[in-house]
Amino acid sequence: MNVYAIRAIYRFEMARAMRTLGQTIVSPVISTSLYFVVFGSAIGSAMAEIDGVSYGAFIVPGLIMLSVLTQSISNASFAIYFPKFTGTIYELLSAPVSTLETVIGYVGAAATKSVVLGLLILATAALFVPLEIRHPVWMVAFLVLTAVTFSLFGFIIGIWAEGFERLQFVPTLIVTPLVFLGGTFYSIDMLPPFWRTVTLFNPVVYLINGFRWSFYGSADVAIGVSLGMTLAFLVLCLALVAWIFRTGYRLKT
Repeated sequence: MNVYAIRAIYRFEMARAMRTLGQTIVSPVISTSLYFVVFGSAIGSAMAEIDGVSYGAFIVPGLIMLSVLTQSISNASFAIYFPKFTGTIYELLSAPVSTLETVIGYVGAAATKSVVLGLLILATAALFVPLEIRHPVWMVAFLVLTAVTFSLFGFIIGIWAEGFERLQFVPTLIVTPLVFLGGTFYSIDMLPPFWRTVTLFNPVVYLINGFRWSFYGSADVAIGVSLGMTLAFLVLCLALVAWIFRTGYRLKT
């Protein structure tokens, strides 16, 4: 494996993140802090506890997932789309760098930025609401797994996109609504039976509930199911990336 190539891609993407620190880190942290202020401190004080957890603390895992999902997709999609847009992607394709090394470099950098963002939001949340992390190892595992999975998904979107508008289409019109409807601000057990069944078709439900379980030891979906669904989506994304590089879909045309 060409470690030098992976390191070069990784360091380039991380350096780009440092140049745009306000957009990649500061802005999402401030935006999420507003949720904590409004829903956690203000509205949360008037809300009943959910599964023995205060409302402000209950929404923390969902809000972290919201930021991690959207930023993972955004970082990875832009990272691979911009070389396509400028034409420098052909230099990468002609270089002695394998598909695996390319994906590790780009996805690794995007996932790293998302994990750092998630941890910063977690630290920020502790300033507003009381937090408890019963399973810290599982919390980190779900955070990393989610960041890697959706960075791969963003990588696919970046290759699929033919313009900057498409880069925002999936995160804005599909992923964000799925996160809000996936139990970020409520327990799906509060829903009527029909809508609860419909909600279970939302894949983000399993991500949020698995992450929430690592905090409080309880969730609307069994931890095994949440982990299995997350791994299944990861495998699907890996298969799509392999197919893209094997066929040259929107890379060599």
